Amino acid sequence: MAAFLLGLLLFVTQSPPVPSRPTHPGDVPPSPAPVQPDPFALNDSSPSAHPNGTLQQLPAVIIIGVRKGGTRALIEMLSLHSAVAAAQNEVHFFDWESHFQRGLPWYLSQMPFSLPEQTTVEKTPAYFTSAKVPERVWRMNPDVKLLLILRDPTERVLSDYTQVYYNRLQKHKRLQPIESVLLKDGEINLDYRALNRSLYHLHMENWLRYFPLDSIHVVDGDQLIRDPLPEMKQVERFLELEPQINASNFYFNKTKGFYCLRDHGRERCLHDSKGRAHPLVDPSILQKLFRYFHEPNRKFFELVGRTFNWS
Repeated sequence: MAAFLLGLLLFVTQSPPVPSRPTHPGDVPPSPAPVQPDPFALNDSSPSAHPNGTLQQLPAVIIIGVRKGGTRALIEMLSLHSAVAAAQNEVHFFDWESHFQRGLPWYLSQMPFSLPEQTTVEKTPAYFTSAKVPERVWRMNPDVKLLLILRDPTERVLSDYTQVYYNRLQKHKRLQPIESVLLKDGEINLDYRALNRSLYHLHMENWLRYFPLDSIHVVDGDQLIRDPLPEMKQVERFLELEPQINASNFYFNKTKGFYCLRDHGRERCLHDSKGRAHPLVDPSILQKLFRYFHEPNRKFFELVGRTFNWS
């Protein structure tokens, strides 16, 4: 009896043999979930330097918006400074998922080659109005300096419409009269996305959750058009750049109706798509827009601690 019990105990405690392969197709263990790459991870290797001593650097300054606020004019004027290296294209790293998932190494590869002491700048106007962007920028560099150029919200809406109008014209798409997009049942059409882009206080509140106000400089886009030098001197001070940009860098082009740039004797103006005339809008509709933006403008002024000459 004792021998029987001892044999039974040994049988129970003995580990069953592990098969060398699954006995049934259904026995295949599930594959582990693929590890998602960290978009904020940089390669261990240092950025490759060019033989002339330049290298690609992540931006220390980002022009975050706003669309149709004057971002192209701002980055072109900022490029007049010898200490600035500006990315020429809108990178859309932080707002487009297809770009963001490529990670910081890809973002770095989109930057211009610059000297180590130069400041790299990129501009993507859609950043300001994208809810997910502020946190992503902060995770990249909480000390980055942000430039935000704004215009009168009503003027910005009309400029937004004008750009879309000409884009549809070039693509032979059906054109929409401005009244049809601005109004719905005789009142302001709140579903028109261009209106939301001009509600500056909503987007600014989102950025201030991650960045202190002294990390964001607001450029007056209307003033930049009328008299660019004072605005650019403020930008130089904010970025702690040596004063270089001066009156000789600007000249008024009477044909185009706005200032163009002069850099070491070479003159250049913005593309013909800039500064297009806005459509004529019925004064009663403009008054509706002015009233609609009055309270949002007041909230924005409180947020930034300054006022602008907006209607």
